[in-house]
Amino acid sequence: MDTVTVLLLTFILSVSGLFVFIWSLRRNMFDENPEAAKVIFSTGEIGHVEDPSATPEQRAGLQQVVIDSGKAVIDPTLSQQLKEELAERLEADRSTSYVSFVFLSCAIVWLVVASSFGLISSIKLHSPEFLTQYAWLTFGRTRTLHLNMVAYGWCPMAAFGIAIWTLPRLLKTPLIGGRFALLGCMLWNAGLIAGLGAIAAGINDGLEWLEIPWQVSILIVMGGALIALPLVFTLRNRKVQHIYVSIWYMGAALFWFPVLYLVGKVPGVHFGVEQATMNWWFGHNVLGLYYTPIALGSIYYFLPKIIGRPIQSYNMSLIGFWALAFFYGQVGGHHLVGGPVPHWLVTLSIVQSMMMIIPVLAFSVNQHLTMKGHFKTMYYSPTLRFIVLGAMMYTLSSFEGSFEALRSVSTVAHFTHFTVAHAHLGLYAFFTITMFGAIYFVMPRIMSWEWPHPKLIIVHFWLVAIGFAIYFVSLSIGGWLQGLDMINPAKPFMDSVLVTIPYLEGRTVGGALMTLGHLVFAVHFVLMALRYGTSRVGPALLHKHRQPEQQAIAGA
Repeated sequence: MDTVTVLLLTFILSVSGLFVFIWSLRRNMFDENPEAAKVIFSTGEIGHVEDPSATPEQRAGLQQVVIDSGKAVIDPTLSQQLKEELAERLEADRSTSYVSFVFLSCAIVWLVVASSFGLISSIKLHSPEFLTQYAWLTFGRTRTLHLNMVAYGWCPMAAFGIAIWTLPRLLKTPLIGGRFALLGCMLWNAGLIAGLGAIAAGINDGLEWLEIPWQVSILIVMGGALIALPLVFTLRNRKVQHIYVSIWYMGAALFWFPVLYLVGKVPGVHFGVEQATMNWWFGHNVLGLYYTPIALGSIYYFLPKIIGRPIQSYNMSLIGFWALAFFYGQVGGHHLVGGPVPHWLVTLSIVQSMMMIIPVLAFSVNQHLTMKGHFKTMYYSPTLRFIVLGAMMYTLSSFEGSFEALRSVSTVAHFTHFTVAHAHLGLYAFFTITMFGAIYFVMPRIMSWEWPHPKLIIVHFWLVAIGFAIYFVSLSIGGWLQGLDMINPAKPFMDSVLVTIPYLEGRTVGGALMTLGHLVFAVHFVLMALRYGTSRVGPALLHKHRQPEQQAIAGA
């Protein structure tokens, strides 16, 4: 079968499946408030803003923006019914508080340690003599340690913590089987620590994203299975008829990840070119089918909750979900452009990469229309700044990834720092920043305590935002110049190395700011965990001296 036939059949099948799904949905895609989009709100709650990280003054300003938009639907006659429904939500929050706190605490530890190794690796790229006295501190090991700490430490621990907290809320039932999740967390972290020790000692499986020896990975697989059990139990005992789109995204991610990891780590199966193909099938899909759905599900929950209005088009959110499932599976092959793999396989990957524009547009348009008239809320809502920035970076990352897959672009950008910049645009600017916002929202509910120093949230935001901007711009420019020199036969290879040095130094500056932001975040997290800091009256607590009606609305 020739390449043109493969491409034509793939395009027809993908588009036909998408249009059949669209046809099967209800009409009026842009209907503002379908009932399905309202399930995340309790009776009479639409129109009430919610941001546990905001000060009372910020929350007042946030509420005023929503009222000024003319879309607030506040009905004081429903306050008693709202109190009853919020009592059930508080019960769900209590059932997840300890489990989620354990996962998020582990995530914070891995974030700080991973950032330190990432900064060391960055410095070594322009100062190769830095910390060379120990083998485990050489670039090949520090960079690999950094990657695995992020990919299997910070990211999954944060994702599990947010998912475990969010799903019982959406299902309106307490978490069932939380002890399985705690045991799974212990096994997962034990496997990760053992795997990192093996990598530091020079023992790994030699595949990017899959360096941890498969013997140790068994613990991670067992841990992941145990973590998923409470979510399955809770889903089966749900008290809601409609499953909100965030559950679709998070549930699918928790199913896709073990399949991806098991296929990637089965020993003695993948060899040669097939191994390389599998490697990038896994490497790309773990981002697109695990981290991405968790972050998108979080955005679809937290963004509407903060501004107090349902998402603009619930049908469009489902289109985005299914289009992601249809199109993402084979995009990893574009990393093998120029490699000894079938030509049609790479071309198929490029086509699938371009088709990803469909779910990205569905998500981006939906979020923009939801925020329309409410963008001023970001001035008042610390949490929303992270959530909206993360959502914007998803759009940017996905569009860049689709066009980077084209052969004309990949010829220059492949094997350069440009690709590193793009990877961080997805896993950091999109996923990590979204998780920051989600953690700022859930921690006051978990701890029944307010963030002690709200100004530290602002410091954290600007450090990571400015730091990443410097990081991304430096690597993108330096990587593109590097690629142009690499494909120029008139220039020696060393020219492509020397041209990157100033931009690698810029990367270190940006990385240092990001690391400093992570330290601020971690210190603030510890202060909250220890219930330290100035006590203040805000929306995060059920204060006894407040009126019951106000207390219920603001504190749940």
